[in-house]
Amino acid sequence: MSLITLTTDFGTKDHFVGAVKGAIYSELPDAKIVDITHQISPFNITETAYILKNAYKSFPDKTIHVIGVDSELSIQNKHIALELDNHFFICPDNGLISMIASEIRPTKIVEINIHDRVESSFPVLDVFVQVASHIARGGSLSVVGKEIDSYKQIIEIQPKVNEQQTSIAGGVIYIDNYGNVITNISQKLFNTVGKGRDFKVTARRYTFTKIFSRYNEIVDYSIKNNGQHDGEKLAIFNSAGFLEIAIYRSNLETVGGASTLLGLEYRDTITVEFENPVTPEFTPIN
Repeated sequence: MSLITLTTDFGTKDHFVGAVKGAIYSELPDAKIVDITHQISPFNITETAYILKNAYKSFPDKTIHVIGVDSELSIQNKHIALELDNHFFICPDNGLISMIASEIRPTKIVEINIHDRVESSFPVLDVFVQVASHIARGGSLSVVGKEIDSYKQIIEIQPKVNEQQTSIAGGVIYIDNYGNVITNISQKLFNTVGKGRDFKVTARRYTFTKIFSRYNEIVDYSIKNNGQHDGEKLAIFNSAGFLEIAIYRSNLETVGGASTLLGLEYRDTITVEFENPVTPEFTPIN
């Protein structure tokens, strides 16, 4: 039996998560359900994509991922099911797949069409559960919808590189449980554009000229009181490979996180400026 994961903005106070799990067990008594998170900020597509993109790869092939964020059916927000990287995703076509599939194209995409048989104001419960159960039983995507070759794209949150290759303009896409600020600037893009040049990262009025690969690299262990580094700000490429602005050993109840201490919020601009233009490679004339 395939694993089924749930990612929603339902929270855990209300009955929604329990109802979805109950419906799955009614269809598949032996199902294995894993909660990725139900604490997505309401309707936050970017946050959903960031979390899911970094979580799904840890699951076995053929895992089915049910995504209930901004899932109300409308003309502009259809429902899709797709196979991507040997995983199945059931979700609204609201742009989140364009971020998850930025480097890997889906093998097959269908627009779910079982709504004609199911009247619902809670599609995750009444529609997505049926589709997930069908796939878990070995059913084909073609049975639940018509095949399509595209999905909604979100391009305004993609980092932008200027023509001179001297800067990257990115933005905040997620703030984690520690208050650390994650941007959409990947280490791969940084290295491709930067080509080893000196740089300056700017986040509001704060600047960084070094990016760490581990949080504790900021600590000078030759100093007896290592705790003096607690609360220091730093830039790091996190485990997901994105530029992050952090506070070392941040505690939201005492020290505070980068978001609150530096005044950074979702979609705020973060820029990287590189020194000196890239020198074109010399090609000798024969």
